[in-house]
Amino acid sequence: MKKRAPRTASSRAGAAPKRSGALTMELSLGRRMPAEWEQHDATWIAWPHHEPDWPGKLAPIPWVYAEIVRALSDYDRVEILCHDATVADNARALLAAHGVNERRYRLHTVSNDRVWLRDSAPTGVLRADGRVELINWGFNGWAKYDNYKRDAGIGAELERITGLSRIVPIRPDTGERLILEGGGIEVNGAGRMLVTEEWLLTPVQVRNPGMLAGDYEKAFDEYLGVTDIIWLGEGAAGDDTHGHVDDIARFSSRDAVILAYEQDPSDDNHVRSVDNLRRLQLAAEKRPLRIVTIPFPRPVMMNGERLPASYANFYIANGAVLVPTFNDPADRVALNGIAEAFPRYTVIGIHAVDLVWGLGTLHCLTQQQPSAAAGKR
Repeated sequence: MKKRAPRTASSRAGAAPKRSGALTMELSLGRRMPAEWEQHDATWIAWPHHEPDWPGKLAPIPWVYAEIVRALSDYDRVEILCHDATVADNARALLAAHGVNERRYRLHTVSNDRVWLRDSAPTGVLRADGRVELINWGFNGWAKYDNYKRDAGIGAELERITGLSRIVPIRPDTGERLILEGGGIEVNGAGRMLVTEEWLLTPVQVRNPGMLAGDYEKAFDEYLGVTDIIWLGEGAAGDDTHGHVDDIARFSSRDAVILAYEQDPSDDNHVRSVDNLRRLQLAAEKRPLRIVTIPFPRPVMMNGERLPASYANFYIANGAVLVPTFNDPADRVALNGIAEAFPRYTVIGIHAVDLVWGLGTLHCLTQQQPSAAAGKR
């Protein structure tokens, strides 16, 4: 999702920041990351302002965001981070132009580098005592970009605004800050998780040098309540996060997963799709899992660069699923497939050809705040 800006030569995995106010984890309380379809108190986004994310094409992006908020606010309260007062004024004007009910969103002036809160904002979990807690992963610009200092502080800002407690996860092997992003994590709310080897186990854009699969599995158990991990292979072509799962595979229920599958053998996504389908089928032999496939759109290109266009980057709100669309014949096929997987939800297509020039779409830019009521279901 992200960000054409200077590259950094190294990744960072430092200790928890001083004076952060965050706590290390009390394992006795127990945590569970709820599935995205479980009840939300709010959805968080950040208003676009950083032109290098959409080189030469920032102008239409705030209008796209206004349309996203218009659709989303019918189902979730929308909390919007604005980099400064000027950005807040722009957001307020465009939301008014789109007729968005002022009671359904709130603006917060919080300095930020980029809008991709799926990765920079904390992950909400439910504790065994019924409280919501923020898991504030370390963030280092996807181990690729060096302008991320403001984004690394978003967790503390959300703690301040919401009043929810926040913890800083540490690595089980070294005790250093654990670097992760929410776009790489997909759970069914019942202890099962999808993640890719490309993201965490390859020598490119290494988040936590030296961590092995077993170390990650221990961390996911401790912080998210995950006990069954399905390791997929590679993510989508064009994804500069290097393997986030939210462009390729998403749970639609506790025992069903939607897989983006490329039929064309000449497409870069084909071999990846075949491998990921095989891995899901093997997992289904051990524990029931229904696999639903949806297509990819035809490649979306900009200035010779393939963009990570994928219908799997949808966002599940309270009663609706927002799906990126790409002016493609496959749009209808994907929307129908997702609607069948979520029969009780309203499925809404959001035009995302301009948006994906920023290397992310709807799931990348949102972060849900789970409700404590979700734990009572």
